[in-house]
Amino acid sequence: MHKGKGMKFVGDSRVSAERKSNIPKDYSEYPGRTEAFWPNFLLKEWLVGAVFLVGFLTLTLAHPAPLEGVADPTSSSYIPLPDWYFLFLYELLKYQFASGPFVLFGILVLPGIAFGALLLAPFLDNGPGRRPHQRPVAVTMMLLAVASVVWLTYESASVVNWEERAEANKPIHPDEMTVDTSHPGYEFYEANCMTCHGGNLEGTGAGPALLDTEKTAEEIATIAREGIGGMGPNMFQGSDEELEKLVDFIVSSKQDGE
Repeated sequence: MHKGKGMKFVGDSRVSAERKSNIPKDYSEYPGRTEAFWPNFLLKEWLVGAVFLVGFLTLTLAHPAPLEGVADPTSSSYIPLPDWYFLFLYELLKYQFASGPFVLFGILVLPGIAFGALLLAPFLDNGPGRRPHQRPVAVTMMLLAVASVVWLTYESASVVNWEERAEANKPIHPDEMTVDTSHPGYEFYEANCMTCHGGNLEGTGAGPALLDTEKTAEEIATIAREGIGGMGPNMFQGSDEELEKLVDFIVSSKQDGE
């Protein structure tokens, strides 16, 4: 019997007879479509980032943000506002369909749909083209998002005079504070309030400033007896007459400091 007689060799079509290298082709084989990540592409990214960073720093130096005074939780007249990059969400809550009984729709549903759509945009429009007209879904969604954010931010910021707001709420310099120690109510302030509110009514970490408070005399008297926030009740232990002198001292000092 001859060697190999009666034997058959079966080939598998799923296995390629040619060996292919696992090394990808060089980017130069695709002229005009791609480039080397290092250093060509990365250098361009760094240059663009540097330009925007320098521009942003120049803007902050030319127009510094107006600073207000220390936050006072006892002031009911102060209207807090979010930072500028959240103003569009703040403005959204002013519309009827996103406020009042529909506030959850405004703070959860609408933003969730908007940001979720942006996350899904690459999957909804995954064409190979790079030009805007070749990616209509993704480009349309991005333009709509940018336009909405810009418009809502503009609408919210246009009704607020930031310079006047900062001027009205700026901290009072200690040199501008005047306290009449000869006032009949000063001794009661010294005994009951100075530890938390400071010797010049400037406020400390334990208590807010009283020199620039918007509270009326009746409100100050009520707070002294009943407390507010972290200030417990019955912090003032004097008589009604002594309380009246204390309140008059705080009110008169506030008027002198304005």
